[in-house]
Amino acid sequence: MPGATDAKSGHRQRLKDKFLADGLSKFTHEEIVELLLAFGTPRKDTKLAARALLQKMGSIRAVFEASPLELATVEGVGRSNIVAIKFIDAVAGQYLEQRLLGHDYLLSSKKVFQYLRHHMENLGKEVFKVIYLDSAGGVLALEDGGRGTVDTADVHPREVIERALAHRAVGLVFAHNHPSGRIEPSPADYRMTRRLIHAAYLVEMKVYDHLIVGKGEDYYSFRDHGHLARFEYEINHFYNTRG
Repeated sequence: MPGATDAKSGHRQRLKDKFLADGLSKFTHEEIVELLLAFGTPRKDTKLAARALLQKMGSIRAVFEASPLELATVEGVGRSNIVAIKFIDAVAGQYLEQRLLGHDYLLSSKKVFQYLRHHMENLGKEVFKVIYLDSAGGVLALEDGGRGTVDTADVHPREVIERALAHRAVGLVFAHNHPSGRIEPSPADYRMTRRLIHAAYLVEMKVYDHLIVGKGEDYYSFRDHGHLARFEYEINHFYNTRG
């Protein structure tokens, strides 16, 4: 029906105009998802599908983090819609990474945590990441350093150091997630951190921190809790008292 089509087109154009005028500040979550779905199916009314997505997933963030299989279970959401949603999510992750490169790690801690949350908060398995720093503390690169089961990450210090040498890094920051949401380090986390600091020490690299990412704003810093200084003291004492 021409009238219905014109109404859809007019409503969609009003959403676009509102975004250009005010950004997302005046959008409801339903309108955000509705307009996003419209980019995948421009000739289809997406209001009901947007509402169904939010009802099933629970939040707009959960919509972006849902798997393609989960998204496909929602009535009215087709392949083109799923591509649009996952494409935006991937672009957001790349943007968060790119805006860290070249910036001082210690002056960009909030950006670092935003990047880590985006990539790690809702994963079902532990993932270990390494941030490589130059002599001025600038971020050279960010890479996965190991993936594990629901409660372990497979991390090899030799491989971490090899990658650091390839990047010509002199500083390292480690991070991994706890799928349970609990941020307290496990005995294995302490052992792994000590081994990594020891390996870095032998090639004259400095470990700036090891972060555990939980849920929401929760994270644990080995540096803030004094563990890095303690491990460094132990290693220095070991080598200075030998022979």
